[in-house]
Amino acid sequence: MPTQTIPVLNLQDFRADASHRKAFIAQLGGALEDIGFFAVTNHDVDPQLIRTAYRLAQEFFELPEDIKRRYENPAVKGQRGFTQFGREHAKDSPFPDLKEFWHVGRELPPDHPLACRYPKNLSPLEIPQFHPVMSQLYAQLEACAVELLRACACYLGEPENLLSDMVQDSDTILRIIHYPPIVPGTHPARLRSAPHEDINLITLLCEATTEGLELLQRDGQWRSISAVPGQIIVDSGDMLHQLTNGLMQSTTHRVTNPTNDQESRFSMPFFVHSRADVDLTPLPICVSKTGNPPLPSITAGAYLQQRLQEIGLAD
Repeated sequence: MPTQTIPVLNLQDFRADASHRKAFIAQLGGALEDIGFFAVTNHDVDPQLIRTAYRLAQEFFELPEDIKRRYENPAVKGQRGFTQFGREHAKDSPFPDLKEFWHVGRELPPDHPLACRYPKNLSPLEIPQFHPVMSQLYAQLEACAVELLRACACYLGEPENLLSDMVQDSDTILRIIHYPPIVPGTHPARLRSAPHEDINLITLLCEATTEGLELLQRDGQWRSISAVPGQIIVDSGDMLHQLTNGLMQSTTHRVTNPTNDQESRFSMPFFVHSRADVDLTPLPICVSKTGNPPLPSITAGAYLQQRLQEIGLAD
């Protein structure tokens, strides 16, 4: 089993006695301040469910291109269903990423006030199990994310429900990614995922099927992050960076190309978003801790739209 290169936390400690809970909160906050990444174990996300999700993902991405594109709807800006290979690029990158993906979003009752604002999920008819399995995985990842956000709020000295309330009924996204084998003649500067930061509050990343994920350290060196069975990788995104006035890092990371060009890779990041109406004005306590001028005020909805434009998923 590969050795992990980032802090590894046990979520059961957050549920345990006061001493273990305090230590967990300190470890989580310290990791997000220091490198913006940590791994978590005992997270209650079913490993068999993850394996089934990857099997179904492979089945979908092996379908003919014309069938996959039936599930691509440009009107929803890539926020549901299929997004074809080469459509997305990292902010400021001249090259599209070497990937294709599928998005699963939140499903709300028809009478919910936000139901009309979120696009409908799509379900590939060719793989009946696909949507039910991905929806179940979505629910388990969200339950884990809520606990992590509560711990994060405690670390910041805020009410425990501050951050978890921000994501209630939000348009959090599960992305199922396929990185195909590298085609001969591919420009050497093109990567499976070019250096970027995540847009959202936090990201939960199910163990990928192969290695390749790296984070950029403060010394300018790249650190490889292992795909360890049973671990979920967690990183802080731009929205948490904004809300904490930079106290918690939104760390640059990438997915490198394999040495074996014929190797496919699958991964499933869970992008935990604030509701669009949430005010991301930096918390006063974080402004005080950083000693830096407060970042400009902005809502989560405006922030997301700005970032989607920068990565090519919105006009």
